[in-house]
Amino acid sequence: MTQFKDQTLLVTGASGHFGRIAVEELLARGASKIVAGTRDPSKLADLAAKGVDVRKLDFDDSATLTSAFAGVDRVLMVSTDAIGRRLAQQTAAIAAAKTAGAKHIVYTSAPAARPNLDAGLGPEHFWTEVAIAQSGLGFTILRDHMYAENNLMDGAHVIASGQLFGLIGDRGTAYVARADAARTAAGALLSADGQSIEDVTGPAAVTNVERAALYAELSGKPVVSIALTPADLKAGMLAAGLPEGVVSMLLAFQIDAVLGYHGVVSDAVERFSGRKPQTLAEVLTANRAALNA
Repeated sequence: MTQFKDQTLLVTGASGHFGRIAVEELLARGASKIVAGTRDPSKLADLAAKGVDVRKLDFDDSATLTSAFAGVDRVLMVSTDAIGRRLAQQTAAIAAAKTAGAKHIVYTSAPAARPNLDAGLGPEHFWTEVAIAQSGLGFTILRDHMYAENNLMDGAHVIASGQLFGLIGDRGTAYVARADAARTAAGALLSADGQSIEDVTGPAAVTNVERAALYAELSGKPVVSIALTPADLKAGMLAAGLPEGVVSMLLAFQIDAVLGYHGVVSDAVERFSGRKPQTLAEVLTANRAALNA
């Protein structure tokens, strides 16, 4: 569905991996008035050559918010990476969207976003969701589950050590490919109406045991899943030299997996992108070289 393809559609963070895929998807699906917001317009010269209106957009610069949102009907607000500051950034962007006359915001949030202080990055997403709801605009909150590609950050180390550490009681994570999530966001910008919250997931919840088996299969090396208590997992990550803030976020994620928040499976990817979501195995197989580096 592309009922809004002729409205003016803004994608924030368009020079990032996620935002660029979303813009390219909008082009592929016939959107005629695309605005790509970025802190560095020079990075999007290729998209400008395809007819995309590239505008400078810096969430920390109110002047660029005013100019970038001018004349925009619908906004895909890609959550910024400024952890600790992004609530203020995103609240300012929501206000700018409303002032400019936008009618709908699509926001990339996180699963089980809630205000609990022990919910990792959840509070920033939760309060952004609240600000969007309070704006009076139409909205589609996309609670993107863990990107499958995040496994590439430590996959090679896990394979080399032969050990995958997690928590006792892990109930699995419905890893979603970043491209699938970005195309879903573009589809929501083109078609979603009203006010809704959607979980954006892969096709199945994958447990740590299953993930270890997948690493073993792709590498040809033995990998075992080791389940620990939260206290022991935290101590191990700290002993490995990870910063305490990072440890707290990782532990919160693992606890949420035990609680079942990450095991939710939805049809949002197929519904909004028109494609079946990639499996974790497919994503890792496509990146096998990185796992065996």
